[in-house]
Parts: sequence; C-alpha cells; structure tokens
Amino acid sequence: QVQLVQSGGGSVQPGGSLRLACAVPGYMFIRDCMGWFRQNPGKEREGVATICSEDESTRYADSVKGRFTISQEKVDNTLYLQMNGLKPEDTAMYYCAADSRSYWLSLIPKNYRYWGQGTQVTVSS
Repeated sequence: QVQLVQSGGGSVQPGGSLRLACAVPGYMFIRDCMGWFRQNPGKEREGVATICSEDESTRYADSVKGRFTISQEKVDNTLYLQMNGLKPEDTAMYYCAADSRSYWLSLIPKNYRYWGQGTQVTVSS
C-alpha cells in the first residue's frame, strides 16, 4: 500500500504564508505527475497545482497563480506547496496526490491514484 504522508498547514492571517510538504516514495517521482488539491465540506475537491517529473513542468489553478508554487525535491522524496499571499478563500483541507496514470498536468482529482491524509489550512484574521 502506497502512503503519502503530509505535514505543514495550520492557521495564518490573510497575506501570510505556509508551506505544505508531502513525503512520497522515491519511485513515485517517475510516475508521471503529482499534485495538490483542496476541498471544503460539501464541495468537490479541486485541483490547485500539479508538477510532472519528466521535465518538472507545472500547472496552476487560476485562483492561485502567482501566489502558490509547487516543487519536488528528489533528494528527500518530498513534494512541496509554498503558499504566499494567502486569502480567506484559500481555507480548505489540502491533499497531495501522486501517480496521475499518464494524465499530463491534470488538475482533475479522479486521475490520481494515491492520496495523502489531508492537512487543514485556515486563513482568517
């Protein structure tokens, strides 16, 4: 069973920054793409950012472009999401995902095979 272990998150004021981390088995870095998603109660999970291992190309949801940065560190087998300029509407449970099953730069949750346990991000004054 593949386990993705998330860390980071928490509460921050608007305009603040947080970094999420996701420990990923090393072999996942050659399995197409990985990504970050978020979800609020009663709403569908939505794609935030994705990165593809072959050339480290990235794609972001329009709502986070210019504020969030996805990156991967193969040295320590970790996927990151740096979140700057946080807004109250960024409040959600955030999930990392791996193995996009040959879907390239996909922000569609159902295209990903493995998921982290989720971590809460709350942006509030």
